[in-house]
Amino acid sequence: MGAVSTADRVPGDRAPKQDRSRATRQRLLEAAVACLAEHGWAGSTVSVVAERAGVSRGASQHHFPTREDLFTAAVEYVAEERSTALRALFPEGAAGDRQAVVAALVDLYTGPLFRAALHLWVAASDEEPLRPRVTELEARVGRETHRIAVQLLGADESRPGVRETVQGLLDMARGLGLANLLTDDSARRERVVAQWAALLDEALR
Repeated sequence: MGAVSTADRVPGDRAPKQDRSRATRQRLLEAAVACLAEHGWAGSTVSVVAERAGVSRGASQHHFPTREDLFTAAVEYVAEERSTALRALFPEGAAGDRQAVVAALVDLYTGPLFRAALHLWVAASDEEPLRPRVTELEARVGRETHRIAVQLLGADESRPGVRETVQGLLDMARGLGLANLLTDDSARRERVVAQWAALLDEALR
């Protein structure tokens, strides 16, 4: 049997390297969100994130050349993961159970991702180089969340006021997330979710 050529070997050799590279990138993104949620912008350096992810600073900078690259990518990555999980909860929509949809949407704003995103927003208000990136990221994530809410609620935005009603729901959910940052607001949140679901049933029927 003849020797295997270099060309024959490369694709097989490349795949494990690509897998390792993807795994490293994912660890960095998840570590960045966790650090941002726990330590805020000031305490979340590239070195801290790399150490938490178990990779070298050089490996981190290979994937994300700047700190801004790392943290905006991290928040976007986890937002996409959460959106996918939210859709998976209601694969066929859930217009018949709007309270479950409202509760799931509110949950988006009461976990580590929202805390991390909030730190990024605050940093962007003071860091000029970061501001346009975070503004664009927030707009993109906001549009996607709005689309998901419309689909899950079975909302017809061609009707007057429906788009504003859905956006009001998301604004309310963000407000509940802020209220939950300092104290456990779950009891009041449950009552507000139930009331909003009832209002939506009336507004969207």
